[in-house]
Amino acid sequence: MKTNISFKHINKLAIPALIAGIAEPLLSITDTAIIGNIDVNATESLAAVGIVGAFISMLIWVFGQIRSAISSIISQYVGANKLDEIKTLPVQAIAIVVAGSLFVLAISYPFAKQIFQFYNASGTVLDFCVTYFKIRIFGFPFSLFVFAVFGIFRGLQNTYYPMVIAIIGALLNVVLDIAFVYGIEGFIPAMNIEGAAYASIIAQITMAVIALILLLNKTAISLKLSFPFHKEIPRLLGMIGNLFIRTIALNTALFFATAYATDYGKEYIAAYTIGLNLWLLGAFMIDGYSSAGNILSGKLLGSKDYKTLLTLSSKLAKYGFFMGMIIAVLGFVFYDFIGQIFTKDPLVLEQFYHVFWIVILTQPISAITFIFDGMFKGMGEMKYLRNLLILSTGFVFIPTLLFFDWLDYKLVAIWIAFTFWILARGIPLIIKFRSKFLPLVSS
Repeated sequence: MKTNISFKHINKLAIPALIAGIAEPLLSITDTAIIGNIDVNATESLAAVGIVGAFISMLIWVFGQIRSAISSIISQYVGANKLDEIKTLPVQAIAIVVAGSLFVLAISYPFAKQIFQFYNASGTVLDFCVTYFKIRIFGFPFSLFVFAVFGIFRGLQNTYYPMVIAIIGALLNVVLDIAFVYGIEGFIPAMNIEGAAYASIIAQITMAVIALILLLNKTAISLKLSFPFHKEIPRLLGMIGNLFIRTIALNTALFFATAYATDYGKEYIAAYTIGLNLWLLGAFMIDGYSSAGNILSGKLLGSKDYKTLLTLSSKLAKYGFFMGMIIAVLGFVFYDFIGQIFTKDPLVLEQFYHVFWIVILTQPISAITFIFDGMFKGMGEMKYLRNLLILSTGFVFIPTLLFFDWLDYKLVAIWIAFTFWILARGIPLIIKFRSKFLPLVSS
């Protein structure tokens, strides 16, 4: 059966994936907005949330690559009409990633202070980092379980259930954030930064429980762990390994950016935190079309329908660019209002408005880069993605940051580096994709 890549079908996959994709950044952005408006130590607390958020995002992105690896393999089996051959793989993959997350929790918890000193945090900001992290890290295994389940649903060409899970988690997090951070007089004391961490954990646990229920009741996937390992486990681990190294390179860029912003001062790291969360929110909104590309490209590759695969890439690039332009226009229209959602500190706002225009302009560029990135993941091209990100971080991002930092551009240096980094990641993907599939279509 020919794979449907109509506008309606793509959006049937993309829109739920878009909503599901913003769950994790929405958890962070909610913390950012609410923490930035507390009455005591708001700027220091905001800085701490930004630093810890960067580290936890790094962990989630490194280990959360299980989602793309599972989705890629399952969707290829769906395309080849051999789904019954892969039913034992998902539970084995889930067991591997959850065990890994528990190991990370065990080794990072005792060294929280040292970790955030490495990010240049000190004094009150460091104390808040340790407090926030030592609570929020317990949500990490639940987040990875949810990511793995999302990968299973995506491989099965289903983005609706991940959307339902994400909506419930995000809404619960917002309600609990307000209740725990500010408190409810006579019922809940104001817990400030600790309250934000507890709200995130409860939301993550809730999402994991719902994901488990839907997986058991709405799919034929068994969660009974059996051995020996499935024959695709080595390929899955190879994909995860390549994505692991790739994400280390990605987070090297984020580490440099966060460390430099922290070193500039608390107003700078607070402004950078707001900008980064908005940039990530935009990226995850565009991720809906990237996810559609991930899902459909794996299926098309499995069925060897290269002509439709090429057509899909053109359609998704147009849709993604259009979405990026909408985000950019909204960013400029509500330029002043957006900053004031997160903080009232004039020094933080001054630094934020100094760079927010660059954050906005990167959105259409990021859209195309992320779409091709998603398609390459769907096709299982993890090794190429790994090498490309290592090169773009080592030879583009870091040198650009160092050069403009030397010119004393401060936050502007960071966002110029991000812009060149996105370009260096996207252009080679487009060239590689077209050079590989145009000849196959012609022949």
